Amino acid sequence: MSMRMPASQKGMSLLELLVAFAIMAIALGILYKTSGASARAVGQANQAQRAAFLMDSLLEAGDGVPPDGWNASGESAGYGWTVRSQPYATELGRASPGVVELHQLSIVVSWHEGGQTRQIEASTLRPQRKPVPPAPGARP
Repeated sequence: MSMRMPASQKGMSLLELLVAFAIMAIALGILYKTSGASARAVGQANQAQRAAFLMDSLLEAGDGVPPDGWNASGESAGYGWTVRSQPYATELGRASPGVVELHQLSIVVSWHEGGQTRQIEASTLRPQRKPVPPAPGARP
C-alpha cells in the first residue's frame, strides 16, 4: 500500500523551498552590489565636484597673471593643486602697443580616493596684470 497525500493538502516540498531561497539570495546579492556601486558613484561625483569648486576658486583668486607668470602649488582640504602659466603667443605679437598680453594657465587638482590618486585638469587664458602706475608725487 502506498501513501498518497490528499489533493487538498497545500505546501512546498523541501526542494522547492531550497530553490526559492537560492533565487532570493541571488536577487538580494545583485541588489546589494547595484546599490553599493551607486553609492560609490555618488561619492566619486561629490569629490570631483569639490575639486572643480577649488579649481574655480583658484581662477577667481586673481584678476590677472603677474608679468613673470603664475607658478604655484599647495594643498587645501585634502586636495593638492598646481597652477602653471606660460605666455600665449597671439597673431599681433607680444610687443604691439595696446595689446593685452595673455598667459595660458594650466590647473591640476588631485586627491586620493579608494587607494587611487584622481585628478582633474583645466586650461584657460588669462590676461597679464597691467602695471600699476606710480601715484602722483611718488618717487620712482
